[in-house]
Amino acid sequence: MERTLVLLKPDCVQRRLIGRIISRFEDKGLNIIGMKMIRVTQELARKHYAEHVHKAWYPSLEEFITSGPIVAMVVEGPEAIRVVRDMVGATNALTAAPGTIRGDFGCSRQMNLVHASDGPESAARELSIFFREEELCPYTPTIQSWLRAKDE
Repeated sequence: MERTLVLLKPDCVQRRLIGRIISRFEDKGLNIIGMKMIRVTQELARKHYAEHVHKAWYPSLEEFITSGPIVAMVVEGPEAIRVVRDMVGATNALTAAPGTIRGDFGCSRQMNLVHASDGPESAARELSIFFREEELCPYTPTIQSWLRAKDE
């Protein structure tokens, strides 16, 4: 099992897409083992986007991510990082493939609805920024035998 961070950004919350996007992850058989609605502070934004803080476009990113509430989630499942990234689609929602979250709901290059960790190292770092281990509730769905083979 692998864990990844997913953030439903302020545009997702404001457009009332939270439930529709969460449903996609659940429909795919992924487990949401941690979830909370929060407001990202400037300090939290700088910690999360540390590699971008000195870039010219960072101020607009910080302004956006702190502009309203977000939903932070820990998503768990086999190959969860890759699976979630594939489901989310290209960063630029205007070029994201139909069938992806950004391709189906996105209408902006910058306001792209969802953040998803891009690899194991970033997932570990990002998860520790938004969640403490005691906030997570791992579980095995009762329908597990109908989701994947026993050896997966």
